[in-house]
Amino acid sequence: MSHMARRLRADFEARYDSPPDVVVMAPGRVNLIGEHLDYNGGRCLPMALPLATYAAVRLRSDSVVAIGSRQQSEPWVGDVSRLGPGHAKGWPAYVAGVLWAMRERGVELPGVDVLVDGQVPPGAGLSSSAALECSVALAVSAALGRQDDEDERRALIEDCIRAERDVAGAPTGGMDQTVSLLARAGHALLLDTATGATSHLPWRPDDAGLTLLVVDTRASHELNDGGYASRRASCEAAARRLGVGLPGRGHRPRGRAVTAGG
Repeated sequence: MSHMARRLRADFEARYDSPPDVVVMAPGRVNLIGEHLDYNGGRCLPMALPLATYAAVRLRSDSVVAIGSRQQSEPWVGDVSRLGPGHAKGWPAYVAGVLWAMRERGVELPGVDVLVDGQVPPGAGLSSSAALECSVALAVSAALGRQDDEDERRALIEDCIRAERDVAGAPTGGMDQTVSLLARAGHALLLDTATGATSHLPWRPDDAGLTLLVVDTRASHELNDGGYASRRASCEAAARRLGVGLPGRGHRPRGRAVTAGG
């Protein structure tokens, strides 16, 4: 267990008076090529980063939901039966949205205590929101004893997309959640959003004497501040004028993951 996971487990027990059921991490991502193509039916080539968000989760015997962060002293508190669009605001909406989407899918979920911590800088274009959603989704799924296989992860991708789109109010296309939940170490993920097919492509820049640099431009952005929605509307308008067929609203990953050359 990493130092961050051990620290989060200890802080969870201090805040909630008992240890978490599970501690899970999900990575942020950088996109090598294919920006704004995930909702336009194009191909993207993202890869996961070493930077990750960690979620500690414990199931409760009642319907209370407590969502906390190591960076804040007071948790957001609600009721699992009332989660949904408009109920939570700010960053807790991403977590509450995941719980809501899982329940909407038919997952029987009681109240839950959540505590998160992370290394993915917010507003830096490295998908901190998807890392948050995916870490919580994986942690809740594990706490419920659900099978951690590809089918479950693809279902969780959909839950996280719904959380970000319908609850947090960010009309993203699904690339971020897909790579956060399906990425493999040492590989980039080729995602065809027209079909949902994914391929794992070996990524070894050191073999060619190269290094990938991720540069902080210090131009902070928020997915739900209206700018992303405006860019998406422009892309969709251009696609209509060009006669390019678009997929349905939001990404719908389908099919099986395929290794390169497989």
